[in-house]
Amino acid sequence: MEKKELDWENIGFGYRKTDMRYVANYRGGAWEEGGLTADDTITMSECAGVLQYAQTCFEGLKAYTTEDGRIVTFRPDLNGVRMEDSCRYLQMPAFPKERFVEAVIQTVRANAAYVPPYGSGATLYIRPYMFGISPVIGVKPAEEYQFRIFTTPVGPYFKGGAKPLTLCVSDFDRAAPHGTGHIKAGLNYAMSLHAIVAAHEAGYDENLYLDPATRTKVEETGGANFLFVTKDKKVITPKSSSILPSITRRSLLTVAKDYLGLEVEEREVLLEELKDFAECGLCGTAAVISPVGKIVDHGRDICFASGMQEMGPVTKQLYETLTGIQMGRIEAPEGWIQVIE
Repeated sequence: MEKKELDWENIGFGYRKTDMRYVANYRGGAWEEGGLTADDTITMSECAGVLQYAQTCFEGLKAYTTEDGRIVTFRPDLNGVRMEDSCRYLQMPAFPKERFVEAVIQTVRANAAYVPPYGSGATLYIRPYMFGISPVIGVKPAEEYQFRIFTTPVGPYFKGGAKPLTLCVSDFDRAAPHGTGHIKAGLNYAMSLHAIVAAHEAGYDENLYLDPATRTKVEETGGANFLFVTKDKKVITPKSSSILPSITRRSLLTVAKDYLGLEVEEREVLLEELKDFAECGLCGTAAVISPVGKIVDHGRDICFASGMQEMGPVTKQLYETLTGIQMGRIEAPEGWIQVIE
């Protein structure tokens, strides 16, 4: 497959239209067959459920060119399972995870010319999403839905390398107890926009959200899970029913335990504990791990031993091992790599 003539090392992290996308419709109580289309437009009623009551969810994953030239994606079955969970919670018909994985494969294969070459630092971002498309004026679920996948080539999330971030402890709540924090609903991200803009205007890179019930426990940021490293190299992640179950975080915990021989623990993490940790990172699809150098809690600086100049040593090991698995340089656990072609 001949690649598109793009400046792969400088394409940035933004949307660029590719040739094909996948579409499937839910009508009459069942999913239609679905398939690929070149049409990137969506036509719907002005009263569509997604427009009136934000009935939508999404996923995010990437396709890579490995060291040996294969095009692969990383654990798409887990994205499919998570999307099924999101759909059920939002009273939407679940798009079966088996069909989800096959749709991802079809879409990436159809856009193989946009999968960046190995070593460029770029990847093909894959965005599956679903929404209520039939008219809804009363507050209730839509009757018809559309599932779609588009792809777009993106450059490294941190151009020039990952520099440690500065976070602030937010006065806003990310999710209510027993709410929607554990699913990937579009409404969660819409609600975080005011808080993230306020943080940026105050000079911070991101927010640290606390549990809304007691405001003493660390939850996550607007779009990533936390990962902490103790001074004796134990890897700890916060446990909460309101945290989105990050596939990257779960994979990093396996890497820490099975590849690096580190002790791992998932438990409640108190805000007051942060001063005792050696390293801190944010886990997500876009950057894998974003190092955190400092957290500001209403004027009190919490600095990590890794400092503000570079990624901490354990965080770096985790990052290099997981990206090595994704790029084919390190043997992956069974089932982690889905070969496209």
